[in-house]
Amino acid sequence: MGYTIAIAGKGGIGKSTIASLIIRLLKEKKLGSVLGVDADPNSNLGEFLGLKLSRSIGEILDEISSHKDKIPAGMTKDRYIEYEVQTTIAEADGFDILSMGRPEGPGCYCYVNNILRNIVGKLIKDYDFVVIDNEAGLEHLSRKTTGSADVLLVVSDASPAGLRAAKRISDLTLELKIKTKKRFLLINRSAKGISKDKLEGIALDNLGSLPDDPAIEKLSVKGDSLWGLAKGSPSYSALNELMEKIL
Repeated sequence: MGYTIAIAGKGGIGKSTIASLIIRLLKEKKLGSVLGVDADPNSNLGEFLGLKLSRSIGEILDEISSHKDKIPAGMTKDRYIEYEVQTTIAEADGFDILSMGRPEGPGCYCYVNNILRNIVGKLIKDYDFVVIDNEAGLEHLSRKTTGSADVLLVVSDASPAGLRAAKRISDLTLELKIKTKKRFLLINRSAKGISKDKLEGIALDNLGSLPDDPAIEKLSVKGDSLWGLAKGSPSYSALNELMEKIL
């Protein structure tokens, strides 16, 4: 069974960057096979890791919805979707990426979440590690896209708004009884971290903090992947030190 790390937090906080760096570190440490699941409709996990994804789950559902005759006789819709999803996983050296996307056509978006949850439940058996970059905010949790995880990693900055969002996410996971073995709060873009009094009432263990890293912004502006980030960079070094606790 794959070791699952689910990453959550409000938008613009750097979740996808951290998810990408965790995938990179797992690959570089040669700890086993890795699947990255981009469960954010604003998909960019593949881009951050230098992969061009052919299709997302949302696009597959749109295609099937528009062309129901594509489903082979004798095969159920869910089984055909599962087959199509398997063929659209982007494979790289040491890791794979699956993108959720967002369907453009009519239909219930929660159906996409259900498909993702069912497929990830099967896929995690085939990988040593699964890193899930969840949708910003709370929708993915309320719909239980992430039904269980070995690690829940909630990302925030040091702002009151960020910490309030982290608390809401933590409270919701407890309310929905989402199974987790470890529950961490990671403060991003803050070299000093955060004082204990500001963490009061947040049912997460303080993992630590990552400093602001201008090198990441430079790569983003140039359109380069995070493979171009030097191992000696502040964010890479700090996250590398925290990986032992995460794992």
